[in-house]
Amino acid sequence: MKAIGFTGFGLLLLGGLVGVAWADDPTPLSNKAAVELVQAHANYVWTLVAAVLVFFMQAGFAMVETGFTRAKNAINIMMKNLMDFSLGSLAFWAVGFGLMFGVSSTGWFGTSGFFLSDYTPDGDPWVLAFWMFQVVFAATAATIVSGAMAERTKFVGYLTYSVVISAFIYPIFGSWAWGGLLNGGGWLENLGFIDFAGSTVVHSVGGWAALAGAIVLGPRIGKYGKDGAIKPIMGHSMTLAALGVFILWMGWFGFNPGSTTVADKSIALIFVTTNLSACTGAVAALFTSWLKFGKPEIGMTLNGALAGLVAITAGCANVSPGSAILIGAVAGVLVVLSVLFFERIRVDDPVGAVSVHGVNGAWGTLAAGLFNAGGTSMALVGVQLLGIAACFIWAFPMAFGMFKLVDKIVGLRVSPEEELEGLDVTEHGGVAYPDFGLSSHGGIMPAGGGAKENRPHPVGATMALKQE
Repeated sequence: MKAIGFTGFGLLLLGGLVGVAWADDPTPLSNKAAVELVQAHANYVWTLVAAVLVFFMQAGFAMVETGFTRAKNAINIMMKNLMDFSLGSLAFWAVGFGLMFGVSSTGWFGTSGFFLSDYTPDGDPWVLAFWMFQVVFAATAATIVSGAMAERTKFVGYLTYSVVISAFIYPIFGSWAWGGLLNGGGWLENLGFIDFAGSTVVHSVGGWAALAGAIVLGPRIGKYGKDGAIKPIMGHSMTLAALGVFILWMGWFGFNPGSTTVADKSIALIFVTTNLSACTGAVAALFTSWLKFGKPEIGMTLNGALAGLVAITAGCANVSPGSAILIGAVAGVLVVLSVLFFERIRVDDPVGAVSVHGVNGAWGTLAAGLFNAGGTSMALVGVQLLGIAACFIWAFPMAFGMFKLVDKIVGLRVSPEEELEGLDVTEHGGVAYPDFGLSSHGGIMPAGGGAKENRPHPVGATMALKQE
């Protein structure tokens, strides 16, 4: 008898398994039911793979924030990002998911599904896949704030914030815009509000909370001179920051296309619009900083890519590739101008989180209405503006009040001595780079010095202003 190859043997084995399965099944599936079952399984796989990509964005945020800040605070940044996901997931499981996607008779918040009670072993397991995809979004909203509050925040105070935003602040607004994705039905989505993957729901909520935290904390020691002059505080590794941006860029291919939660052909357009907006955001920020400062500055360019990604997130499924390029271009210019604006008004945001996520989240949400491929109208633009305003009116005061309360109860800012020493030692009892001799007490200039105050400097993701 001739020997059969591995391929032939595999086909025989597969045919035998299928035959046994059908023999045991008294009612074989119809073609339609079989196709639906395959599609359902593909939806699960795609949604969970996308969730993994969005989860990996936590590593991207950690790298960006660490690179844009000083080496003496690297452990603290890592711990905050780790706890944003760990504590935030537990808070979202217990309370946040129910508030966001539970049954809602008012359109303001959900009232069921707490502690993932919608899942039963003999019920539909889709709620598990959906929860997993949504919890990584909640963690993203929470971790945006970490960078804006970097280098001077008490760890215990930050942990309190992380729980509150994941359990309450983010889910409530999320229910207004996305509640109908499961059991709810929010008042904003009922008006026709467009925010496909979360320019406002995720990024602006995190960005406005970051603004509140930065204001309550105040600027870092050495950031502003007695005469009000802006002084550069150098990030310790643009290499880490760039790595973080590339990780985030990759993660966005889960963030935006994965928001379909369906494995179908629609994701192709979303991939393309997401990428084009990021590219033009980076290019626009590059040339804007080059024109303004005389040099193509790395921090601004990196944040330009992130700004383009944030801006396209709302309209990625309903704008054309050409419109995505325009949206990203505006975002790249806007992030540079916004960073400089907040520095001028003494809001010390080491990584530019408010500008990237808050400001460009608002721009992207407006752009989703302006460039809607199905046509735009004053009514649609009005709904988009209403959603932008509602987000700020909800997220900023709630976060500001929470930070003030945390400051009164447990304290929000470390002492000046602890800030100068570095949070790695004083808060965590460790050193991120034990093999390097770092002279970072005060930490205003990098080892070796030599920078001039009137040339562009990365200040985290920001840049010192030229002194006129």
